[in-house]
Amino acid sequence: MSAAPYLVADGLRVALGGRPVVHDVSLALPRGHLAALVGPNGAGKTSLLRALAGLVPAQGRVMLGGDDMGGLSARERARRFAYLPQGHVVHWPLPVRDIVALGRYPHGATDPARLGRRDAEAVDRAMRAADVVAFADRRVTALSGGERSRVALARMLAVEAPVVLADEPVASLDPYHQIEVLALLQRTARAGAVVIVVTHDLGLAARFADRVLVLEAGRLVGDDVPGVALGPAPLAEVFRVGAYRSGHEGQPVIVPWSAV
Repeated sequence: MSAAPYLVADGLRVALGGRPVVHDVSLALPRGHLAALVGPNGAGKTSLLRALAGLVPAQGRVMLGGDDMGGLSARERARRFAYLPQGHVVHWPLPVRDIVALGRYPHGATDPARLGRRDAEAVDRAMRAADVVAFADRRVTALSGGERSRVALARMLAVEAPVVLADEPVASLDPYHQIEVLALLQRTARAGAVVIVVTHDLGLAARFADRVLVLEAGRLVGDDVPGVALGPAPLAEVFRVGAYRSGHEGQPVIVPWSAV
């Protein structure tokens, strides 16, 4: 994939309840890359993700492929940004397939029972990718928390947007599905998307991310390859931890080990 920036944010600022939570964040990410957004609790990660998606009022500018997102309709923006919120919960007892089909709403598919061929194929691809085909006809409210998380991931993937924003997508998953979900999001990036994943798991960030964005108190204090962004000094200064470092199968291994 080209290294030319596709998603560009310039001077993003967000205030919630009159309190600034994101301060002048600028970034530029190319298609084909997965970026991990990390930082301590309360650093502003979710607010930054929502500002990029246009879900909270923000100052500054977001550009996508040269287009200013501020000038687009809500539906057009929803076609370009697929957003998975933290702790996504579904309260309606709908079949899993219908929940995933909601991802096609920005494309005009308003009735999950009457999907066109292109929409139905997108739903099927997303369900296979998220490993939820086995319970396609089950009520989503009858699933475990981890299963519901994968259904929410499938709904996001069904949008087939060029930008994927996932807020802690592996927080409630077992180790197998944590690795599978991050590998899936990495493949989504390699297929041509810009993927930003919020995670507290620095080991997974080091393994799967092309770049790591480090947020502290609403400011972007790191933006580099994992070995640099998660180096000893940033971990000590931002996260207040020391880490065990090694490598395995050509991938970096970082395990937070001690408080500093």
